[in-house]
Amino acid sequence: MKYIVSVLQYKPEFLMPQKNFAKISSMLKGLKSDLIVLPELALSGYVFAHQDEVDKVAESIPEGEIFQGFQALSKSIDSSIVYGFAEKAKDKYYNSAALVNPDGSYKIYRKIHLYFREKLFFSSGNSPFSVSIAKKGVKIGMMICFDWQFPESARSLALRGAQIICHPSNLVLPWCQEAMKTRSLENRVFSITSNRTGTEINGEHRQYFTGKGQILDTKGEILIRMNDTEEGIYSVEIDPELASDKQVSEVNSVFADRRPSMYYLP
Repeated sequence: MKYIVSVLQYKPEFLMPQKNFAKISSMLKGLKSDLIVLPELALSGYVFAHQDEVDKVAESIPEGEIFQGFQALSKSIDSSIVYGFAEKAKDKYYNSAALVNPDGSYKIYRKIHLYFREKLFFSSGNSPFSVSIAKKGVKIGMMICFDWQFPESARSLALRGAQIICHPSNLVLPWCQEAMKTRSLENRVFSITSNRTGTEINGEHRQYFTGKGQILDTKGEILIRMNDTEEGIYSVEIDPELASDKQVSEVNSVFADRRPSMYYLP
């Protein structure tokens, strides 16, 4: 199957969701793609200092204005979109990702492994890793940024049948882009890591983001990698069905050769 996937990288303006959505919409105008992945917290920025800043930009689903804007955008460009956002659900806040599809269907993932000061503002995700259906019936799994540090994240998605791992990120550590090669290789899945760029300053808090958004194939090879500062969208055509082939050799499979009874999994 021919399937066009895209990674978007840019620098959002802090606490300016409407302006950021307008910029993203402009960037996506006219794009021909089946699946587009945007960064973590793509509308709000990242360096929060107080809970009221999170509350200012957080949205409830499905009534959120930006969420509904993405649903309309997905339909207008006929593409599935995965984007990161601050979610408000009852009295809790989550660092979440949304998959929105052209047919109006959607799925929400809440980040399970929170990084550093995120723990001051967000609750950890309360649902296991699961697979969602994107355009053309392609099976995708969502994980967010620091989830990469835990091999169980990608492995869980792959074991559940994900063909593509969509990985919205605000990466600050220097290792993720290289580590995702192993995540793709050891699970024989495609992965799309969308990162943001720039340095964000909020009072005494300052953070530099590493860029280098990328798309990897099922053997961990780089199909596309951006540099650390550029803003833009890159696309590549893949065949998601290649992720169904888990063979390493004629007699070895990354899944069939597993021996869970021998592993220490407390």
